[in-house]
Amino acid sequence: MFIRDRIFDKLEELHMTQKSFSEKTGIPQSTISDWRKKRTNPTAEKIMIICEVLGVTPEWLLSGIESQGNRGNNPQKYVIDVQTDSGALIECYNALDKSSQAHLLGYAMGLKKMSEIDRNK
Repeated sequence: MFIRDRIFDKLEELHMTQKSFSEKTGIPQSTISDWRKKRTNPTAEKIMIICEVLGVTPEWLLSGIESQGNRGNNPQKYVIDVQTDSGALIECYNALDKSSQAHLLGYAMGLKKMSEIDRNK
């Protein structure tokens, strides 16, 4: 089974239309239609957003195999829209040199700690 087949099977299982899938992923409907008609697969940069919208792991989407147990590290991943405040923050962070990144991270962690202290008062 190919990646495209797993996508369309999952869309059917979720009762999600190609239009809705397109809106949620930002992938044009014509591209999604091409996967079916031309029997192509999505490009690598689309995998994480597809997984997020379909509620599946990249491992399952790529191989059809779901990880079992805790044999490896399962790091958390975020798919963040660059048009949001979070996206803007990450874009700024990535534009900084390593020293400035460390300062910004330290500042953010300090703010988080102060916020937690204020909540517990």
